[in-house]
Amino acid sequence: MARRGKKKGRPVSGWLILDKPVGMGSTDAVSKVKWLFQAEKAGHAGTLDPLASGMLPIALGDATKTVPYVQDGAKIYRFTVAWGEERTTDDLEGPVTKTSDKRPSEADIRALLPNYTGVIMQTPPQFSAIKIAGERAYDLAREGETVEIPAREVEIGRLDIVEHGADRTIFEVECGKGTYVRSLARDMGRDLDCFGHIADLRRTEVDPFTSEDFVTIAELEAALPPAAEDDEAPLSGVDRHAALDGFLIDTVAALECLPQVVISDDAASKIRLGNPVIIRGRDAPVEAEEACATARGKLVAIGAIEQGMFKPKRVFAG
Repeated sequence: MARRGKKKGRPVSGWLILDKPVGMGSTDAVSKVKWLFQAEKAGHAGTLDPLASGMLPIALGDATKTVPYVQDGAKIYRFTVAWGEERTTDDLEGPVTKTSDKRPSEADIRALLPNYTGVIMQTPPQFSAIKIAGERAYDLAREGETVEIPAREVEIGRLDIVEHGADRTIFEVECGKGTYVRSLARDMGRDLDCFGHIADLRRTEVDPFTSEDFVTIAELEAALPPAAEDDEAPLSGVDRHAALDGFLIDTVAALECLPQVVISDDAASKIRLGNPVIIRGRDAPVEAEEACATARGKLVAIGAIEQGMFKPKRVFAG
């Protein structure tokens, strides 16, 4: 029987809220952060296109178990729509397919905004990660195929005009999971009979994180101590990369949406072995389909509370 190889990297856990620059893909950004931290594993909570900038929450280690909770969080984008052209990709990357000399007034746009708030039906772009018969839509689009992508429900909390000009309008939108901002630009352009595409896109928030949590690649690189060949008295390899751990946000921060119960160290040990424990305390919930347990401010497990007992479903290292 083949022996399992030792995991490569450090068992570091937490969230890094990256301010992704334009031109870098989300996968490349995760790989870069994983390398800088020398982390065993990493993942992100919501893709950003290479032409988009802003918040890319990256989970390291055990925090990857909480990615779905951040993916479900509300998001805020600031984006610019350039009027007069529709493009294959609904942004600057693709060639122009339709043009118009017409330009919308601010009043025209404001009158349209109620149609784009609340729960609406939206068709994702041809160049998107939606799967069609097992294949990604963007792969089919790159091969020249036009595919029928079914519309789906998305939720827009608000859509505001930030600034309006002759050829461009800047918006801010707060939206739920699965919303395509590129589709908003495309559809508004069609409804206004002038066409439109995204000229600039920046994600500023992914609940529960805010722009105050932003960290840049440059900040990480500047904080990483020099390697052995670059310094007379370098840190060891492990200590060198551990110097970045102060940029991480505790894993439990991703679970603000869940009820939280504080437990003792003894209860935490039992839970990490997969055992249920009695939840004590006057304010402890008696029932909850999903909740998280913490000890000394650190996440211990996600589980259910039934009849006053916490039953772990997913445990986290101490």
